[in-house]
Amino acid sequence: MRKITVIEFISLDGVMQAPGGPDEDKSGGFKYGGWTAPYFDDFSGEIMREQMSLEQSELLLGRHTYDIFAGYWPHNADGWPGINNVKKYVVSRNSEFNLSWENSELITGDIVEKVKALKKSGPDLRVWGSGNLTQTLLKHDLVDELWLKIFPVTLGSGKRLFAEGAIPAAFNLVDSMVSPLGVIVANFERVGEVKTGSF
Repeated sequence: MRKITVIEFISLDGVMQAPGGPDEDKSGGFKYGGWTAPYFDDFSGEIMREQMSLEQSELLLGRHTYDIFAGYWPHNADGWPGINNVKKYVVSRNSEFNLSWENSELITGDIVEKVKALKKSGPDLRVWGSGNLTQTLLKHDLVDELWLKIFPVTLGSGKRLFAEGAIPAAFNLVDSMVSPLGVIVANFERVGEVKTGSF
């Protein structure tokens, strides 16, 4: 069975909205688009290059993230080798959504059941951004790994990674490091139920 790995940039208060640029997502009046840019350095760039490797993996994207990617990567593929050739599954409520980027397949209808079926065979799936999709996957326990970059900033408002319906779940920290600018890179794997006790 293939794994689903969710890759997210989040603030200290859990905001994931519009990390990449000012015009990425202004819904809800969000005014801090591009909040990750001041924290990127050579260290972060190397981590990103490693995590962007598409060897033995395919992409699972929400519609909004797909639009952003499709508007950029087909013309800048040197920056992400293999991105045009890799299979891209795109989740959308709109069954008429036009997929112009090569090797893209639309998933509509019962998203949860279709993703469960998708997990049964094939290369691992990587989810970048895709806030609504990620929250759906978390709610239905379909996330096997979380690769988080936690930035040393609080944003106060905006879409949060764990805002809607994440189930109680335990994760193991499998890898972590800190960039010179204070970005915590933390990779977690799903391991079971929440354990409790006293001390």
